[in-house]
Amino acid sequence: MKRSALSFWTTIGVLIFLYLPIIVLIISSFNDSRFGGQWLGFTFKWYDRLWHEYKMWHALRNSLIVGLSATVASTILGTTAAFALHLYKTKLQKIHDALVYTPLVIPDILMGISLLLFFIALNIQLGLFTVFIAHTTFCMSYVTMVMLSKLQNFDFTLIEAAQDLGANTRTVVRRILLPLLSPGLFAGGLLAFMLSIDDFVITFFVAGQGVSTLPIYVYSMIKFGSTPIINALSVVILAITFVITFITQSLSKED
Repeated sequence: MKRSALSFWTTIGVLIFLYLPIIVLIISSFNDSRFGGQWLGFTFKWYDRLWHEYKMWHALRNSLIVGLSATVASTILGTTAAFALHLYKTKLQKIHDALVYTPLVIPDILMGISLLLFFIALNIQLGLFTVFIAHTTFCMSYVTMVMLSKLQNFDFTLIEAAQDLGANTRTVVRRILLPLLSPGLFAGGLLAFMLSIDDFVITFFVAGQGVSTLPIYVYSMIKFGSTPIINALSVVILAITFVITFITQSLSKED
């Protein structure tokens, strides 16, 4: 089959458009110039300054605390919601289905403002707890969608067979549900964690004064012109992402 030159050059153009900015970012993180307009020499000083940026590490700690806790909560709630939507087909479930889909389609700024007004109406002090609630709210919908797709191909006769052989509910969950649904749980949890740790708009509204996560801190650094440190931070996050992706691909090939 003859290859199309248009398809080849279109692919090359898309790859350049996607990865050239990342390459420029990596090169800029080693540039001695503060503003990156010209190359002034190779240096690691921006990584050294990043290491001593203690406020940034504090913001990263807040992001990890919220991200991990929101991941656990949204995975549990999203999985139970997926089971309810899959097993029970009633008119009430249609409303439940619409409520689950709503956070996926409404703009982040609208959700952030609505959650802020909700917390103010209940007189809840803004902080990491409100950020956790907000992140769990929208991450749960993504986990539910992932688990629904997994449950569509799940053979529930295995549960009936296990119960016929005398297995109780705990044994069914531990020996059948968790092993077979673990890929979906892992995918949904990983998606929830990445959405949580990367969120800026909703967090900006519900974090409150004095509470900073990593995206909010990066935004504040940009306002003060600390671009080289942000470049170094971006390269570190990119490297960690590549390592996690490589490990995940290696484990999936072994399975």
